[in-house]
Amino acid sequence: MIELRGVSKSVPSGSSTLTILHPINLLVPDGKVVAITGASGSGKSTLLGLIAGLDAPTSGTIAIGGVEITALDEDALARLRGMRIGFVFQFFHLLPSLTALENILVPMEIAGVPGARARAAALLDEVGLSERGHHYPSQLSGGEQQRVAIARALANNPPLLLADEPTGNLDSTTGHQIIELLLDVNRSRGTTLVLVTHDPELAAVADMSIALRDGRVVSQTGVAAAGTDPAAFVPERESRIPRSESDSGSRIPDPDSVSVIPDPDSVVQHSGSDPGPRIPDPGRRRP
Repeated sequence: MIELRGVSKSVPSGSSTLTILHPINLLVPDGKVVAITGASGSGKSTLLGLIAGLDAPTSGTIAIGGVEITALDEDALARLRGMRIGFVFQFFHLLPSLTALENILVPMEIAGVPGARARAAALLDEVGLSERGHHYPSQLSGGEQQRVAIARALANNPPLLLADEPTGNLDSTTGHQIIELLLDVNRSRGTTLVLVTHDPELAAVADMSIALRDGRVVSQTGVAAAGTDPAAFVPERESRIPRSESDSGSRIPDPDSVSVIPDPDSVVQHSGSDPGPRIPDPGRRRP
């Protein structure tokens, strides 16, 4: 479960303070698909980075799986991210000097996972790239690189997967295949999936959605304020997107229907501006 209480983010701007995200309260039950939408500069990537523990809020608390990450020191936070949070970037951020298989191995080798090579090979097969493990990123298409990035994010089997514009750098056909792959991860593994997206198709199939504008939550569906008991919601059924005939390269079966949480009360929000996504310093923090 993800729980945000009074979370805000401000940064110095000359002699004044720039508010990027004003206080927000949010509860995301386990196993849900959440879409964060909005124009560039609306605070989407800031919110995702705060949930990931890649940035610290100015105020408020964030808890992931009952652990208050805002109270952890840097070493403890890095350990939690390494084992419980996977992150997928729009521009893949694969290590160019490593093969696809070796890129997936990196987080497992850092964590000391036994049987890492066999697991990396199984993850490559899961994302449909079992024959491409020896290829370097420059030898892969954009869609293939994103599949490797998703496999790397799943290396330590995290219960939470965060994705920042995962289809934003792909053509529509390839983007559709990546959507289906991410939804299959959610369905087959029960992984909580939080995505920042401009893609209306991806937002439409989410269980919960949050639309931001200038740091303000302007609309929401299926979103609970922090402190609400998720068991109080009675889910309805809604089918997800059908598989496209053009997705012949996808190994993902047709998704089943999923639960959608009814609309709850609104959360606290104000206005601000987003300076853009924050990429972690690999020398200081390991994913």
